[in-house]
Amino acid sequence: MHSTLTEHARCQYGDEYRPTPTCDGDHQERYFIEELTFADADSILAMLHELSPHVVDGHLPVWVRNLAYRLVLLQRPDEPALLREAAENLWLHGPDCDNIAADLKRRADVLERD
Repeated sequence: MHSTLTEHARCQYGDEYRPTPTCDGDHQERYFIEELTFADADSILAMLHELSPHVVDGHLPVWVRNLAYRLVLLQRPDEPALLREAAENLWLHGPDCDNIAADLKRRADVLERD
């Protein structure tokens, strides 16, 4: 069994910087997504930052990253730094989501002015 969301993600998708640990857990993607869905923002951010420390790297699928950032922003909608981090992730994997990324950046700018 995995003790953290990061550990579960590492077993599910691998890690560009560390070896994937030996694990006899059931690695059906739906179990990971279920855990991600109900994880707190700190756990999700820890996973994103550890497995993709430079944004452009890591083995997490783009759709998992996008979902993870969406879940974080639902929990912390008023944090400009997180809005910008999510926007950077979307721009990197765009252009389909460039309009959403631009909106996130605008929201961050407005929050910082207030």
